[in-house]
Amino acid sequence: MDKRLYPVSELFFNKEIKPLIDKCYSAAGRPPKVTYYQVLNAILYVLRTGIPWRDLPSCYGYWHTVYLRFNKGSKRGVWWHILTHLQQHKKLKMNIVLIDSTSFKVHRHGGGQKGSTAVGEEAAQGSPPNSTGL
Repeated sequence: MDKRLYPVSELFFNKEIKPLIDKCYSAAGRPPKVTYYQVLNAILYVLRTGIPWRDLPSCYGYWHTVYLRFNKGSKRGVWWHILTHLQQHKKLKMNIVLIDSTSFKVHRHGGGQKGSTAVGEEAAQGSPPNSTGL
């Protein structure tokens, strides 16, 4: 398997991550066509590359199935639980970077609306916007 497409080894996944996922889901229903191993690696691939879900490589399975599993797990908090559990047990090192407007200098005209509107020009001249000029 390509290390870029599957950065998590199957042995590590089965030992550390799969038990956490199994606790959050029931085994009822038909067996899934896409394994949790494929889903996890697909999520990591999308996060790393920033591609849309529709452009997901076919080795992960059908993109919509992967997205629905990601969405369902997100709503249940499964992925966050996995990340915090792995970090607490020193199996993962997470660096979080937050960027906002205080991190980058923006030109003074960079934050406003471009151009002017008729309403804005009339207000600048001192007449009300619905004035007939009488």
